[in-house]
Amino acid sequence: MRRIESARILMYSHDTFGLGHLRRCRAIAHALVEDYRGLEILIISGATIAGAFDYRARVDFVKIPSVIKLSNGEYTSLERHRALDETLKMRQSIIRHTAETFQPDIFIVDKEPLGLRGEVEDTLSYLKTRDTTLVLGLREVMDAPELLRAEWQQRDVMRKIGRFYDMIWTYGPPDFYDPLTGLDAPASVRAKMKYVGFLQRSLSHDQMPEHRPEGDYLLVTTGGGGDGSDLVHDVIHAYQQDATLTHKALVVLGPYMPAKKRQKLLRKGGAIPHLKMIEFDNRMEDLVAGAKAVVAMGGYNTYCEILSFDKPALIVPRVRPRQEQLIRARRGAELGLVEMLLPEQAEDALLFAAALKNLPNRPRPSQSNPNLRLDGLANISQVVGDLLDLRTRPHLSVVEG
Repeated sequence: MRRIESARILMYSHDTFGLGHLRRCRAIAHALVEDYRGLEILIISGATIAGAFDYRARVDFVKIPSVIKLSNGEYTSLERHRALDETLKMRQSIIRHTAETFQPDIFIVDKEPLGLRGEVEDTLSYLKTRDTTLVLGLREVMDAPELLRAEWQQRDVMRKIGRFYDMIWTYGPPDFYDPLTGLDAPASVRAKMKYVGFLQRSLSHDQMPEHRPEGDYLLVTTGGGGDGSDLVHDVIHAYQQDATLTHKALVVLGPYMPAKKRQKLLRKGGAIPHLKMIEFDNRMEDLVAGAKAVVAMGGYNTYCEILSFDKPALIVPRVRPRQEQLIRARRGAELGLVEMLLPEQAEDALLFAAALKNLPNRPRPSQSNPNLRLDGLANISQVVGDLLDLRTRPHLSVVEG
């Protein structure tokens, strides 16, 4: 373990839909404070349940007012009585004030280069004058090129990436997918890109999670759950239509599933003895690690957990309004890492049931791709250490730990 005197990292996670951004930031933060004593990390998050997770010592979060994404891709304030513009002004002010007070050595922005509706641009401009190292972290798959291109052109994003950011981390290996595929990225932007690799997940080593079943089970997870009701419905329907499907399954609905849909699925699933249904568990890593196999929509974090714990997986991806999960699932299936069914295929109860019955017998990812590596957290730690070494060279020491 290395010791850095009084180094600070600020992270931004816009969190309008699901839990993926916050969970990714949290995984990176925990890995960094484990590697560097004296490092303090603060995560700015819009997640409504940011406080439901545990945080290691020297990792904390600042909650900004929540904005949610609707099924049509538009945004609205979580507090319906407050206008979206007013909420965005509040968020922008809190972000800027936090940066001014915290004075980070490194600022890491997750996925949205300028923040939600440009809310981070003012803070980027300020921190640029303070000699803060500005880092943009991108998922290995952002979206379909034509959708991302239109979105970024509207806000002049590519030019501003080149203007503000010192580094661009891609959270995947270079041979999996290029997040800027199909975009006219200038050489100056490409030169800042570093493929750090997938982010490996580990167990908490605390007590067993209370929701983990005994014995073998399939884990069905919808991530945040905001758009996961169709997958859960199709799983229930498969069990109803095929009496030979008897695998025990734990279904995690997700904290953002709409209440009416959640209650309906709990009633329907409760009538099937092979299914156990819960709303949320803040230690999904433990549930994935204990499962015989995983059924999921295939968001980034779930995908990393499937690979980290080497689980056979069946992915039924979201296909709109973003195609990120579809692109990732197709690429993973090409490499033999996962099996994929399109949502319309999962609606065929007998077809879905057959896939679920066979799932535990599928090869694990490591059997299909023995050269698979998940070294993202280690690579990020090395990069951060080099950056902080340059900034604090007189104060850097190596200690045992």
